[in-house]
Amino acid sequence: MIGDIARALAQLRYPKFFGVVIWAMLITLAVLAGFVWMAALGLGLVLPDTVSVPFFGPVEIVTRVASWAFVGLLSVLSVFLMVPLSAVVVGFFLETVVDTVEARSYPGLPKVEAMPIREALWEALRFFGLMVVVNLLALVVYLLANVAAPLVFWAVNGFLLGREYFQLVAARRLGRKGADALRKKHRLTIWATGAVMAVPLSVPLVNLFVPVLGVAAFTHQFHRLNRN
Repeated sequence: MIGDIARALAQLRYPKFFGVVIWAMLITLAVLAGFVWMAALGLGLVLPDTVSVPFFGPVEIVTRVASWAFVGLLSVLSVFLMVPLSAVVVGFFLETVVDTVEARSYPGLPKVEAMPIREALWEALRFFGLMVVVNLLALVVYLLANVAAPLVFWAVNGFLLGREYFQLVAARRLGRKGADALRKKHRLTIWATGAVMAVPLSVPLVNLFVPVLGVAAFTHQFHRLNRN
């Protein structure tokens, strides 16, 4: 498991893989910035444009809040939104990431037919919805767990990340039924890898690297487990 993650991190030294990581980060930041912008617009609808503050005079509320709180709000949003957002990011970059990893680390493999765009988008949206629903249902557990809430968060989302990432990677070469069989046979190993990948998802800025690195790690894991 640790070796699979280490091999994924080692891929960063290759320009093509690093370029995919940068693109995924930019798209993620753009989506998060969009949420911040919409939140600022929402505040603008319910708050006055300016208020009079003693000794300071008129203050433009929305402008001040948006300018000072942008970075902080972006960081907070990235913690809560990165888990479901990673599902969408992976949907766009799955084929590119897996092809890049296999071309570098597993040359000579037969070509596989790329997943149609419509199917890839559907899988991404399905995974996004699953992540949102499960985390909303688990919210009560997070609140009751108190200091153990991060452990519950990592365990729940680690299971989802491992299940979906490994399934998507494995299904490219084994089909859905073959991927299901391999995943169920190694469910604990896959869950543990997903939990490790879920930890940096809760760390702002660091979590921007996780979706692409997660796909790369599960690509290495798939080939190792399938070979064994």
